[in-house]
Amino acid sequence: MTSKERFLRMYQHKEADRVPIIDSPWAGTFRRWHNEGLPTDIEWTKFFDIDLTAGIGCCNSPRYPYTVLEETDRYRIYTTEWGATLKSWKLEDSTPEFIDFKVNTPEAWEEAKARMQYSDDRVNWQYLKQNYDRWVSEGRWITGNFWFGFDVTHSWMVGTETLLVAMYEEPDWVMDMFDTYLNLDLQCFDKILAEGYKIDCISWPDDMGYKGTMFFSNEMYREMLKPFHKKACDWAHERGIYVHLHSCGDIMDRVDDLVGIGIDALNPLEVKAGMRPLELKEKYGDKLVFHGGINAVLWDDKEAIIEEIRKYVPKMKENGGYIFSSDHSIPNTVTFENFKAIVDEVKRCGSY
Repeated sequence: MTSKERFLRMYQHKEADRVPIIDSPWAGTFRRWHNEGLPTDIEWTKFFDIDLTAGIGCCNSPRYPYTVLEETDRYRIYTTEWGATLKSWKLEDSTPEFIDFKVNTPEAWEEAKARMQYSDDRVNWQYLKQNYDRWVSEGRWITGNFWFGFDVTHSWMVGTETLLVAMYEEPDWVMDMFDTYLNLDLQCFDKILAEGYKIDCISWPDDMGYKGTMFFSNEMYREMLKPFHKKACDWAHERGIYVHLHSCGDIMDRVDDLVGIGIDALNPLEVKAGMRPLELKEKYGDKLVFHGGINAVLWDDKEAIIEEIRKYVPKMKENGGYIFSSDHSIPNTVTFENFKAIVDEVKRCGSY
């Protein structure tokens, strides 16, 4: 089966030849694997014979200028197109420090919003022309990458504290930001579809939880964010497109709401934060595709991760509806040999 056929069977809650296998290794993980035997002249997914995917995105930022403010041999401080000031370390696999945010008041937002108007150059048409036909011929699962919601607003534009306070004190401002981001996504993807490009699902990152709990209550979710999640779901379903949500952290108590608005797939099922994949499968297995749920902390211990795979995959794959990956990404502690063993075991446990 092609990857597209395999994914489609999962979304239809039907069995395939095996479960799809995808993941996101860190840059340092690739460096390690290349040193340990992974060839550099072949796409890593093709080398391991796992599933092929592709993504189509657009730019819905205010397009503030990228400016380097300071640079050394260890780090770079710069402003982003979202108006944030970041300090990025040049070491592989480091996380940037968010120093400041330009858009930190409703007045600053009005200026940013005025810059967030649709234009054709918000889509990289040359990239699509160069790659789309190959993606189709290779049977890849093609995702439209949306960019809106709580996560990207607090992380990339206004800052966590500012947004959480605003959700209590200035909810109209918060909802206007969510709506503006999403509307620009929809304008871009309406044009992409009109040009003849097809996508199999839409996906967006909206981390609403962390270890053991969520950033905000279900009541606030239902008032401020859920209407825009539903708007994205409705847009996709009206066009025969599936909906995939990435939300890190413990969001166990929000899954009912997500199912209710039409989310088709949920990722990453972060076990180390408190998600319980087998419980979710039992309760929502006929409604949700589960993607992930395999504790990334265990991947550097071959015996532990093989045991975890044997515990989860045979149950998660029942009646389709499962995509194998870690519950976040693959850290650079995972050896090339470990990953080969993981893939081999998933192909065995995940076959139908």
